Amino acid sequence: MSYSLQLAMTLPEIVLGLGAILLMLVAAWGGQASTRVVSYAAVAVIAGAFIALFGPASAGGSAFDGLYRADMFAAFSKAVIYAAAAVSILIAPNFFQRTSGEDLRPEYPVLILLSTAGMGMMVSAGDLLTLYVGLELMSLASYVLASFMRRDTRSAEAGLKYFILGALASGMLLYGISLVYGFSGTTLFGGIADAYGEGRSLGLLIGLVFVFAGLAFKISAVPLHMWTPDVYEGAPTPVTTFFASAPKMAAMAMAIRVAIEAMGPAIHDWRQIVVFAALASILLGAFGAIGQKNIKRLLAYSSINNVGFALIGLAAGTQAGVASVLFYMAVYVVMTIGCFLIVLQMRDAAGNQVEEIDALSGMSQTRPGLAAAMAIFMFSLAGIPPLLGFFSKLEVFNAAVQADLLWLASIGIVGSVPGAFYYLSIIKRMYFDKPAPKFEGRPGVIEGGLITLSAVALSPLSWFGLTCLSAWTMLAAKSLF
Repeated sequence: MSYSLQLAMTLPEIVLGLGAILLMLVAAWGGQASTRVVSYAAVAVIAGAFIALFGPASAGGSAFDGLYRADMFAAFSKAVIYAAAAVSILIAPNFFQRTSGEDLRPEYPVLILLSTAGMGMMVSAGDLLTLYVGLELMSLASYVLASFMRRDTRSAEAGLKYFILGALASGMLLYGISLVYGFSGTTLFGGIADAYGEGRSLGLLIGLVFVFAGLAFKISAVPLHMWTPDVYEGAPTPVTTFFASAPKMAAMAMAIRVAIEAMGPAIHDWRQIVVFAALASILLGAFGAIGQKNIKRLLAYSSINNVGFALIGLAAGTQAGVASVLFYMAVYVVMTIGCFLIVLQMRDAAGNQVEEIDALSGMSQTRPGLAAAMAIFMFSLAGIPPLLGFFSKLEVFNAAVQADLLWLASIGIVGSVPGAFYYLSIIKRMYFDKPAPKFEGRPGVIEGGLITLSAVALSPLSWFGLTCLSAWTMLAAKSLF
């Protein structure tokens, strides 16, 4: 295979990397005045990376002796990641202007680009070391983003907690990688699969446990979920929107590729871990959210809960199971972005961010448009038909049943009931409680358009796209088998 073709397979990451470097230079020379230009240029770079997916980057196969995978699975994951990253850049300027009284600094979109490049490497990794390099590139940028508001104590605390716990999880993952390498003799996914296929090895089994423990941190799955509520609450809301969408999709795609391609023959070993993480995440996410007073913390527990449902599809270990996880995560990203776009509009007369759930009381009377959109997002997260969130849950439950895991699907269905309670309680507050003080200000053109687009995408108006989305996810899953 020619070197130029291999470079063409990695073109999305090349575009993102070069774009980040060039925009970093622009930011250094232009200073604060260059923020708006850098932000829009960063969105253009992401659009260029998306266009680069249409070619060898989505169907080229393996590059660089198996270190990199250019397939439809990676292309689908990157498409979702790029969309979430672009939204996180577009919604940031107004937030920083209103919250801190200062304009957004140009480093923010550059950090988003670097993190997105790392996520691209993660989902296309064909080797454990490639995976780890991509993961650390994403994580290092994320640590800075979490503490981006340096004068805000909560933001600084969120960044510190994320860094310390992230370093612990990275150490666990690296230790697992070293064990897998030591007992298999390779870091390539194909060679690791051959080693697991040869028979049970205690060293490989322990390595598998540590690898999945490290991956559980990145997707906020129990028992390594503890950072999520604090980081979501403390980080600036556009950053929280980013954390809850793009890295979540990337980490889940990374976990799928490791489970299916590298450790597929050991499915009966890692399925036990995934099933435990799925059920524990569903229950903790549901019951942990009930007593929350802060909307961002509630959405953090909602994130943990939704990861549990997605893991049910992974536990199936089949092509249909992988497709259901991709379908679920794509819908989840739209739902969670929509929720955080509403949170961005929660401001008092002084322009300060309001995060108390009680502030949503009676919003149907004071801000009926926002209340209607929030109701769609909450009903969809609860899995109420005919919204798209219902079909995403149906996909993962069907995949589990087809894989003879009826008991797992049944527990998942029962576990969705307490989760629906706190989603519906928010709707009850908005439509039946006495109105709280009205939120001041109106969403900008970009924010209002994104809220409308997200609500429409989850409504029955998007049913015509269900077949296309299902076909795309099935095609993406097929490339792994």
